[in-house]
Amino acid sequence: MTDNPWLAVPVSFALSWAIVRLRLRFADRGLDRPNHRSLHERPTPHGGGLGIVLALLAAGAWLGVSNLLLAMVLGLALLSLADDLRHLPFWLRLAVHLVAAAVLCHLIALPVVWWLPAMLAIGWMTNLYNFMDGADGLAGSQGVAGFAAYAAGFAMAGDSTQATWCAAVVAACAGFLCFNWPPARIFMGDVGSVPLGFLAGGLGLVGIWQGAWPAWFPVLAFAPFVLDASATLARRALAGKRVWEAHREHVYQRMVRMGYGHHGMTLRWAALMVAGAVFAIGLLALPAWVQWIAVPAWLTFLAWLGIRTIRKQ
Repeated sequence: MTDNPWLAVPVSFALSWAIVRLRLRFADRGLDRPNHRSLHERPTPHGGGLGIVLALLAAGAWLGVSNLLLAMVLGLALLSLADDLRHLPFWLRLAVHLVAAAVLCHLIALPVVWWLPAMLAIGWMTNLYNFMDGADGLAGSQGVAGFAAYAAGFAMAGDSTQATWCAAVVAACAGFLCFNWPPARIFMGDVGSVPLGFLAGGLGLVGIWQGAWPAWFPVLAFAPFVLDASATLARRALAGKRVWEAHREHVYQRMVRMGYGHHGMTLRWAALMVAGAVFAIGLLALPAWVQWIAVPAWLTFLAWLGIRTIRKQ
């Protein structure tokens, strides 16, 4: 690790900001045009997540993060960039996501008996983050809150490299949010949401395997995304719908259509994200019996909010 590891944080912010700003110079290219499933009303450039990815890759290389892990992030970003431009088949994307998860399992020397559940969990986190990237400021805000929780968790466990890298991811997401906060001037796109989802799942597993935190911690750190995406997928599957197709049935999408707008919805979700991240960090210092009570209580509260919103529409 470099002698000044925490310099990676402001550098990540500046690099992400600069790359997104450069992308906006070509705002007339690569436009996301609204359709009947969209929440936005005017053509908006996508690909802003490229700034996040390049910033976190640079920070990871500087901090001495595993080259194999960085290669997986880069590979997922390139695949997702191609999907943003050409709309690749779902099966191809899912296969690559699972291969990346398998490589991570190998990297941390996870026993083979745990590979399948770990791959499925990471693959789901990768995709759910992408599913939830559909409103101004939402995915960027979850990146800030969730990876801030990871940074604190790794720091409490004494893993300074991972703590600093997660803090750099927070800074990179913040740099992107400068242009994505409602009303968004640019969207993240798959190139940003897929690598962030992979890291949310992958680093969550790393922390569990290293003993930095219990298994509930990654779920709580990203709970708003996990619950909304999982519940919506389950509802669509039970209704016989194609779960991989774009739609407007997520709770956050319903809130925008109910009149909260992007700004009102994102502010409310960001508040829940930050509260959940702080709650998760605080629970790490408390006895296990408190955690077993508090974690289900928080998840139940979030689920109640979601059900209440659906019934209001």
